[in-house]
Amino acid sequence: MTELSQYPALLSEIKAQIHAAQSRAMLAVNAELVQLYWHVGQTLHTRQAQSGWGAGIIPRLAQDIRNELPEVKGFSARNLDRMLAFARAYPQPQVFSPQLVAKMARVEIVPQAVAKTADKESVLWQLPWGHHALLLEKIKDLEVRCWYLGQTLVQGWSRNTLALQIKGQAHDRHGQLINNFAERLSSPQSDLVQQSLKDPYIFDFLTLEAGFHERELEVYLVAHIEKFLLELGQGFAFVGRQYHLTVGDKDFYLDLLFYHLKLRCYLVIELKRGDFKPEYAGKLNFYCNVVDDSLRHASDAPTIGLMLCQDKDNVLAEYALRGIDKPIGIASYELTRSLPTTLQSALPSIESIEAELNSYATAETHPES
Repeated sequence: MTELSQYPALLSEIKAQIHAAQSRAMLAVNAELVQLYWHVGQTLHTRQAQSGWGAGIIPRLAQDIRNELPEVKGFSARNLDRMLAFARAYPQPQVFSPQLVAKMARVEIVPQAVAKTADKESVLWQLPWGHHALLLEKIKDLEVRCWYLGQTLVQGWSRNTLALQIKGQAHDRHGQLINNFAERLSSPQSDLVQQSLKDPYIFDFLTLEAGFHERELEVYLVAHIEKFLLELGQGFAFVGRQYHLTVGDKDFYLDLLFYHLKLRCYLVIELKRGDFKPEYAGKLNFYCNVVDDSLRHASDAPTIGLMLCQDKDNVLAEYALRGIDKPIGIASYELTRSLPTTLQSALPSIESIEAELNSYATAETHPES
């Protein structure tokens, strides 16, 4: 009877070992594939430089590989062009160590798989080929490309998510909000919080009439919680909307309450329609105090406040944070307005959008095509 009661734990342990081995095998296969593609691209680059071959050699090479190695996939003319561009973009891949990419991406945490990579080995091998193809196509500046590379490794972005982050120019928004983190948090926590938040936040998945109410914005954000969490970034766990707190004999309700799994702290988000007002900072400071006293565990970091307004005066926001005890950031948000009925006919149909998404998903599954 005792042996049977212990069997589920045994099964779980062995399943975990199998999944871990499968993950390591997939990482190893991906690393070998990306290295192969770099070496092929480097060979093409060298031969073109030495022999003066033009672009016409690549279609011929793709055809001959297809004829002589029909079982090998991923060597179409288009993908060979990508390999050539990949080798030219990173002529010395060993330079891109975990430490260098983390610095260029302005991140402090490197995933376990990358952290175990020796300094002499390249982080480039850790990223799937489809991600590399997308980065090379969309981002020409090396430093910006490395920012997305590092963030992808840390955040675990899929190819579709990476495309959305590039479209939203995430590199220009991270760490840009007005805040007092350096004064209210110890290092490196202050740096981690700074890089975990952004300005502005883009809620382009919402459409609201011009005279919307703040409560309406809350409801819509929670209704689209997956997209909301994607815009917030990795690590945010949703706790509740209009979260109830009691102080003395009075009731208070937080607009949105989150817990950040990496920062190990609560995050109070207050939403305001219109411009930022100085009194908002005092109210948010009050909420953070209450959360610290009533919800915060002894091992948690201090609660953070995030004020989101449609617009803000940076100087006014900086003055408002002076003397505030709690770590607070002030950022703006942008959202899609409801379109007039006369313009709605110009929008793409649901069918065309679905077709576009399906084609994009196919490109991610078969990036070599």
